[in-house]
Amino acid sequence: MASSRLRNPSISRGISIIRARFLSSTAASRSLSRSSYGRASLTLIGRMSRSSLFSTQRVVYDNLLKNKLHIGLRFFSAGDAPHTVLGMPALSPTMSQGNLAKWRKKEGDKIEVGDVLCEIETDKATLEFESLEEGFLAKILIPDGSKDVPVGQPIAITVEEADDIQKVPSSVTEGSDDKAENVSQQNLESDVGVQQTNSSKINTSELPPHVIVDMPALSPTMNQGNIAKWRKKEGEKIEVGDIICEIETDKATLEFECLEEGYLAKILAPEGSKDVSVGQPIAITVEDPADIEAVKTSVGSSSVQEKKPVHKEAKNEFSAETSTISRISPAAKMIITEHGLDISSLKASGAHGTLLKGDVLAAIRSGTASSKSSFKDTSSHKVSPKDATSSQLESKPAVQQLDSFENLPNSQIRKVIAKRLLESKQNTPHLYLSTEVTLDPLLSFRKELKEQHDVKVSVNDIVIKAVAVALRNVPEANAFWDSERGEIIPYDSIDISIAVATEKGLMTPIIRNADQKTISSISAEVKDLAEKARAGKLKPNEFQGGTFSISNLGMFPVDHFCAIINPPQAGILAVGRGNKVVEPVTGSDGVERPAVVNKMSLTLSADHRVFDGKVGGAFLLALQLNFSDIRRLML
Repeated sequence: MASSRLRNPSISRGISIIRARFLSSTAASRSLSRSSYGRASLTLIGRMSRSSLFSTQRVVYDNLLKNKLHIGLRFFSAGDAPHTVLGMPALSPTMSQGNLAKWRKKEGDKIEVGDVLCEIETDKATLEFESLEEGFLAKILIPDGSKDVPVGQPIAITVEEADDIQKVPSSVTEGSDDKAENVSQQNLESDVGVQQTNSSKINTSELPPHVIVDMPALSPTMNQGNIAKWRKKEGEKIEVGDIICEIETDKATLEFECLEEGYLAKILAPEGSKDVSVGQPIAITVEDPADIEAVKTSVGSSSVQEKKPVHKEAKNEFSAETSTISRISPAAKMIITEHGLDISSLKASGAHGTLLKGDVLAAIRSGTASSKSSFKDTSSHKVSPKDATSSQLESKPAVQQLDSFENLPNSQIRKVIAKRLLESKQNTPHLYLSTEVTLDPLLSFRKELKEQHDVKVSVNDIVIKAVAVALRNVPEANAFWDSERGEIIPYDSIDISIAVATEKGLMTPIIRNADQKTISSISAEVKDLAEKARAGKLKPNEFQGGTFSISNLGMFPVDHFCAIINPPQAGILAVGRGNKVVEPVTGSDGVERPAVVNKMSLTLSADHRVFDGKVGGAFLLALQLNFSDIRRLML
């Protein structure tokens, strides 16, 4: 029934040297899936399964690492026939395991170049695995239906001659039978576990004919999402093309459109639900409006509730044994001094007997902490319950002041930005190079465009063009580091990512092939992409896959700064504001005289594995030449 699709199809870069056919998504149950077959060589276009809410998604696979795919290892020995062991290939950048859906060839069948050997379900889609060499399929090591087969694990053996099929080493085939049984047993256990998990959430046996709509994976890195807004209410009719809801992913907020007619019977994930895991049910749809009430009755409460921050008071759990205090942290010492507490009444939980701030606060909350004066008095007389209660009440306002705070919930985009920036600083060796360029030629050129040609462009538009031309002149700077191969991989295009601040976080829309576009076209595209970014309407292909980034803070009083690289890119240019400075300028008569010029600071943050000093210096030199003679950009 009400299967939905993304309004904007996502495009991701992958790696492939095989020809493949895109069949269907593997995210949902096959009983509800519908697939449309489409043949492609390196571009895979198809319709995702209805229960996963996908429709048309285009996946572009290019620049595949040959050692990760097909065909495996070829063995030669004196006693055994030459044979090739085929390993489970990595059909997408994020794939670590796959399911062997179906074998198209049987043991003993001849294999021609281009023949489909089997169908493999990846984390993105179902692909047909085609052979690149001739031969015979001697032994199938992993049977149909095997799931979670790790990348690289042997799945079959091929030979060149039919007579060699019986000569395949017995050591290989015997070991494979045990592996296949283990895989099958794991599959059976995992299927039972999945059925139990799903049934624990929703008892489908009590429901009329329906479709359970799950949270889909809308980007390669998405494992959870937020329900931003429901466009349809429970009981409303759904027409083809209607927007059901808006889902906030780790990249952007995307709209779901319906592919078929029906009725929205029950919303399981209410508006505002956060961190809903991919594959978790978010709604139920039916074909007959008479079934709506039956669904509502059977599913009494929402299976997904909005997560709200809960502040739990620290529980005071002390062991029976007394802990000696050898050291006191500075924060704990300050609280002890402010409240006049007796150290002997406190217990340390830190390493090597260190008294922590949390230990002191926990003691104050529980009332076990005593002041110095009261501790001394206890030796001569007992403290009445009334006095103890009043002393605890007096200490509470001070504790509340220390603990007073407000949680500001982060959007999914900000969480991902924080995580990836940290990973970038930890995993990427940053190299920083700075220079200054003269802005006067740029400002004169900009004024000329406005007065003579009525073309309005910003300084940032010209900077984008200057950077793109510099990357074209120094192609070594337009590359990225492949960690798996340990090599520098050059990009085949110059796509500039521009940092745009939005309410939800920093977005980086991309100017594709910026070196081939005019400044006026760059200006128009930047304005359009910036508006989409601030409205949260960017398509995935408009912010994924850049080769170099620019972060411009020239509109603020920022003279210079260092930006953090956006992996897998290897460089980002930080642009500061323009300042008037006095420096010697050579006149037409060859005499140097002091003059006021406009200077702008540029700082390059580069991946030191890609950029060494020579490449970085050559790039900044090319950039300086572009700013000194701005008409070079017109060539």
